[in-house]
Amino acid sequence: MTTVNNAVNSQSAPDALELAVLDIAARAKVAARTLAQASTQTKDRALEAIAAALVANQDLILRANARDMDRERAAGLSEGLLDRLLLTPERLDGIADALRDLAALRDPIGDVIRGYTLPNGMRVRQVRVPMGVVGMIYEARPNVTVDAAGIGLKSGNAVVLRGGSAALESNTALVSVISETLVEQGLPADLVQSIDAYGREGSVVLMRARGLVDVLVPRGGAGLIQTVVRESLVPVIETGVGNCHVYVDSRVDEDEALGIVMNSKTHRVSVCNAAESILVHREVAYSFLAKLLPRLSQAGVVIHGDADVVARAPEGVEVALANDGDWGTEYLALEVSIRVVDSLDQALQHIQKWSSGHTDAICTSSLQSSERFIAEVDSAVVNVNASTRFTDGGEFGLGAEIGISTQKLHARGPMGLAELTTTKWIVVGDGHVR
Repeated sequence: MTTVNNAVNSQSAPDALELAVLDIAARAKVAARTLAQASTQTKDRALEAIAAALVANQDLILRANARDMDRERAAGLSEGLLDRLLLTPERLDGIADALRDLAALRDPIGDVIRGYTLPNGMRVRQVRVPMGVVGMIYEARPNVTVDAAGIGLKSGNAVVLRGGSAALESNTALVSVISETLVEQGLPADLVQSIDAYGREGSVVLMRARGLVDVLVPRGGAGLIQTVVRESLVPVIETGVGNCHVYVDSRVDEDEALGIVMNSKTHRVSVCNAAESILVHREVAYSFLAKLLPRLSQAGVVIHGDADVVARAPEGVEVALANDGDWGTEYLALEVSIRVVDSLDQALQHIQKWSSGHTDAICTSSLQSSERFIAEVDSAVVNVNASTRFTDGGEFGLGAEIGISTQKLHARGPMGLAELTTTKWIVVGDGHVR
């Protein structure tokens, strides 16, 4: 246990909870070494088997999810978070399909990033290898449990999960099915473990388990993410909130832009790639808002607009006057802020001030405007004439994602298999000495 104690730099004797969480992380470390030797075929068979097991155990999983939904609805969980928590037969089928898609993807482990022979004859190459143990801390998203397990397995990593109390029963059922299937496939059950039973205190231990956990990925609200970034001793890949923008330029196909804005805002409101702010160039504001505002209102969207938007609201469409709080809000609901801007420059200034750096989009028929937008918007994903809803690992062909990084080191944007790898250098000589 000395190694475990050193991993958290604890100056006092660890309590039972701390020891339990650290034991989970230590067992994950051992399991990761076993997985590092597994063939691609072994990992792919396991992914296919887990997908089949999720469908076969659908009733068990959905009953557990229903208990979570009933409890959290009674506790007043927001509609946006309830939507994230909800599992349905269709969603479970989609989760299983994502695992099958992962199995069909090329295994990144062993990829040679670069390689060469030195003048002295030594052969040097840099190859992709697993991170080792990946910790996930997330809220009310049982799909993340499976995504993390699947991406971890394919990329050669063990995962330790903290899925939050809202999804406790759902995650318990999912991890149980996954672990049993791993054992049936000849792989360690410890490759996928949960610390949900240890609550927030367990999360703190996980964040301090440097030396056992190689990287932490938080997914959730701004408060959760910033807490992990601030408190963790383990390296963190920061996923960000999604205050995403769509800018409608002066030169634009208005009907096309209308479809993009509506899809970005209303397709699914509880996700981080939903649009929260719409910027409209003054030259097209009258005609475009005359189309957009009624459509948003009919879809049940609460509209916050600047004075120009309020003045252009058609009869029967209610628009509340927006303030700075609206421009900076990730609503995760049928709610949006809209501003009329005088120029592309003003749109870029607004986005620079208020964007979370996740996804921002432009609707334009001007090549010059699109090129400026691409160059000057400093976000993980920049869309031209496409909905913000496309910022997704599956849509990008990465398979199921483990999160969308808004930082700039190691990974940025949707994180798939390659983003859960690191590299090692391999040097092969023939008795070489320096």
